[in-house]
Amino acid sequence: MSPLARHAPTLLVLLLASACSIAGGLTPGVAPSAESPSPSLKVLSNGVRVLVQEFEASEVVAIQLWVRTGGRDEASSELGLAHYLEHMLFKGTALRAPGFVEREVEGVGGGINAGTSLDYTYYHTVLPARRAVAGIEMLADISVNSTLDPTALDLEKRVVLEEMRLTEDNPRRLMFRQIYEVLFAGHPYGRPVIGTPELVRGLTRDTLMAFYRRHYVPDAFVLVVVGPVKTADVLTVAERTLGRLPRSGFQRLPLAPPGEFRPKRLDVERPGTQAYLGLAWLGPKLDHADTPAVDLLVSILGQSRTSRLTQSLRERLALVSSIETDYTPLEAAGVVSVVAQLTPANLPRVEAEVLEEIRRLRERGVSPAELRRAVTAAEAGNAFSVETAEGRARTYGRAETVWRLPEELAYVDRLRSVTPEQIRAAARRYLDPERYGRLAFVPPA
Repeated sequence: MSPLARHAPTLLVLLLASACSIAGGLTPGVAPSAESPSPSLKVLSNGVRVLVQEFEASEVVAIQLWVRTGGRDEASSELGLAHYLEHMLFKGTALRAPGFVEREVEGVGGGINAGTSLDYTYYHTVLPARRAVAGIEMLADISVNSTLDPTALDLEKRVVLEEMRLTEDNPRRLMFRQIYEVLFAGHPYGRPVIGTPELVRGLTRDTLMAFYRRHYVPDAFVLVVVGPVKTADVLTVAERTLGRLPRSGFQRLPLAPPGEFRPKRLDVERPGTQAYLGLAWLGPKLDHADTPAVDLLVSILGQSRTSRLTQSLRERLALVSSIETDYTPLEAAGVVSVVAQLTPANLPRVEAEVLEEIRRLRERGVSPAELRRAVTAAEAGNAFSVETAEGRARTYGRAETVWRLPEELAYVDRLRSVTPEQIRAAARRYLDPERYGRLAFVPPA
């Protein structure tokens, strides 16, 4: 089970993914069953990667187009363009007039949406199986032929500005976004995916079109199709649509890891009666050997009713109304966070109690029973998440875009092999109780 999976509902949807994306968390790694053969991968001559799984248990087909472009790829003058472009690709192409979503997707009982993160953008649709060819053709069309109509572009500014306002009004969303600003100051991961009001208001079609042409190229595309389909048929359609695009030669530059972290403490006044406390540390990146141990560490700390922080701070001491831990591994770095909602008077004690629990974990480690519960929770999450074609497609697409598919499929087994000693070592390596970012939202005095 990929670590991003279980924590994505909090961090990717609330922080990184576009507000127009309704999709839940990215699904965990799934080992193919006897009824569903392993996904097949073919790289077309122009660099497009095509992943297909024949999933006969599904009555619908999931088709997704992943693009290796996200907030990290923007220049400082382009903040929010990856997200804004995602909105605009549903507004019409040279071949499809505005309203094609209603006609070609919703009109046949399907659904379509998209999401933007720091590391990627993806477009996902679920259609009746008989519409698989039409769905591939549609995603191939919007990937390079969108008109970016100037009138539609200006109208969409109000939508995006409203998204920004909603984020500012939601303390949890804002907390996670600002945690990234604290941890990644001066790094592309510290910038808001949604952009800034000033850049959105001044955005022109020429600027957005230049970004589109530069980043939406065959070398950056991963097409994923999962459902009751034939691999050969999917590849034929992919070849005559995406396969005809000329190779661009564009190479995405690897993202440098963040520099040395300097502890930072911030208090921000917000209206209301409740306070919010966020503590955060830099964690391992997605493909790091420590990722499974940190994933289980975070689960044991605060991912269930029986986890340590929940039991101590909410159930026994009644110091918080809610508390949760998260681990989000990205391509170039990771984030481990603890976020609590509480009364303002409890802020100092809650921070001290969290740090004391971390010290105990660093000194004494975890029990075999705690480790078994965390692994079982991961296995259960995996089982629930792989029931649909859409969930499988999302797993494969993300893996082939920012990770490696074989690693994704083997992740649950890697979790099972983690020992209590490895979890203690990960806590000592990443959760320094003297070096962390601290952010608090407090009511006005």
